Amino acid sequence: MGFTQPPIGSDDVFNARRWKRILGNYSTPIRLRSLAELAITALPLAMLWTAAWFTFSIGYAWASLLIAFPAAGFLLRLFMIQHDCGHGTFFAGRLANDWVGRVIGVLTLTPYDYWRRTHAIHHATTGNIDRRGIGDVDTLTVREYRALSWWGRLKYRLYRHPLIMFGVGPAYLFLLQQRIPVGLMRNGWQPWASTMATNLAIAVVVAALTWFIGIKAFLLVHLPITLLAATAGVWLFYVQHQFEHTTWDRDEGWNLHHAALYGSSHYELPALLRWFTANIGIHHVHHLSSRIPYYRLPHVLRDHPELRDFGHITLLESFRCVRLVLWDEAQRRLVSFREIRARDCWARGTDKEDKAAA
Repeated sequence: MGFTQPPIGSDDVFNARRWKRILGNYSTPIRLRSLAELAITALPLAMLWTAAWFTFSIGYAWASLLIAFPAAGFLLRLFMIQHDCGHGTFFAGRLANDWVGRVIGVLTLTPYDYWRRTHAIHHATTGNIDRRGIGDVDTLTVREYRALSWWGRLKYRLYRHPLIMFGVGPAYLFLLQQRIPVGLMRNGWQPWASTMATNLAIAVVVAALTWFIGIKAFLLVHLPITLLAATAGVWLFYVQHQFEHTTWDRDEGWNLHHAALYGSSHYELPALLRWFTANIGIHHVHHLSSRIPYYRLPHVLRDHPELRDFGHITLLESFRCVRLVLWDEAQRRLVSFREIRARDCWARGTDKEDKAAA
């Protein structure tokens, strides 16, 4: 699964810096295409939300819940547009990117300016073991995990458990954590202003909708849509960097372009899911050149098919990534708790044999 990365400094023909230069040719957004992408995402979301409320109001709560699934897909896609705005790639002008991103942020519960900063840090430090902490899924090395107390190990195992990571985690992240500028609280007033302005706008929208349809209808219609979209978003972010043969390096040996190409996955999804996720599965190309609009990412693979094999994982293969929780610096790959436990048991058995022989 995936494409095993060569060591930094290799003369491999797939040179990451060379790809960075080539991909610059795809970085120009197409204004009409961007407007069309926004329309075909926002309008169906509004229609599906209205349909979910209407079916709930006439007593068909089960139908409302079914409608929540496609509605969540469009909300997720809207988040991807916000993501491109944050990179300054959805429109040519910064003003259009920023204000479209801020408005979308009210719907996705994601403060745009705050998120843009943390995501920029993620791009600037991805794959760097010594600069973990912002915009990443918390990942310990095998050595760090072994050095923890039993309580520390338990907390990490709970954090990495699928029910927490993809169940409680998305709800906590989008409903609670993003209400304050976590990670940037000492960076001046701007993260606070962005977050509080988004919170105020969210409060106004929620108040208006609850006044119009009632608190019960709002919660039972909107919460399923939001939570489904949040879970899908967290899953995508997880798979994009948490696959077996990703790459992590210490600061002195880390290279941005190498980490982008070999530390990000090419998550090949079925066509419909690829559309709803706005081609974010072509993540290695996105990290190599974050200025490429999402609708131009498939053109890169079409013109340069040799990029398809880097970090390649399928939908079925991606489910096995959940068990990969620790970075093994010796083997340069992610490993599972079970593998580390088996290794430790083997080492203890070997020690006992050595002592008995002595």
